[in-house]
Amino acid sequence: MEGTVFTPSLEGMKHVKSENGVMLTKPFLEVCKLILPVLDKFGAAMAIVKSDIGGNITRLETKYNSDPSKYEHLYSVVQVEVESKTAKGSSSCTNGLLWLTRAMDFLVELFRNLLEHPDWKMSEVCTDAYTKTLKKFHGWLASSSFSVAMKLAPDRKKFMEVIGGSGDVNADMENFCKEFAPLLAENHQFLASVDLDDMKAS
Repeated sequence: MEGTVFTPSLEGMKHVKSENGVMLTKPFLEVCKLILPVLDKFGAAMAIVKSDIGGNITRLETKYNSDPSKYEHLYSVVQVEVESKTAKGSSSCTNGLLWLTRAMDFLVELFRNLLEHPDWKMSEVCTDAYTKTLKKFHGWLASSSFSVAMKLAPDRKKFMEVIGGSGDVNADMENFCKEFAPLLAENHQFLASVDLDDMKAS
């Protein structure tokens, strides 16, 4: 593998915003897609997260493809739903963007833990990241299935070797967190501005 598993998404992040600083739908979704191979390296532990992320990307992509010029900007997808009062529906694109952003928050936190706590076991790394991000929005059922999944987390040393490829994995991971976290914060800020950042799972 040329570079690390982070190399493609780091490249993709350069194109997420337009020249005048607007978040673009397709490039943002591409970056989310490009980080999915990292989840494959977790095996069964992340299957639930991966399918959730994949489903939300598909939902947003389908909307984008229905009218690429209308939905070129990521937040226009939400604005249209806010105007038609459909944003709060569980199958809305707004809901999709919110949960996609939260899942990405979880991954950023997980990578930060790998960088900052070299002594932690993988299950600790994952559980702490989950507690800081997704847990407060999950109902009992989602929380318990997540706890079970985290017990299947792979061996940390093996995992780091697999995602490292031929590059400097720690440097790439750090850059990923540094570059991606502000984009996610911007999504939250926008969703909060339309009062849609605190929806919970049933």
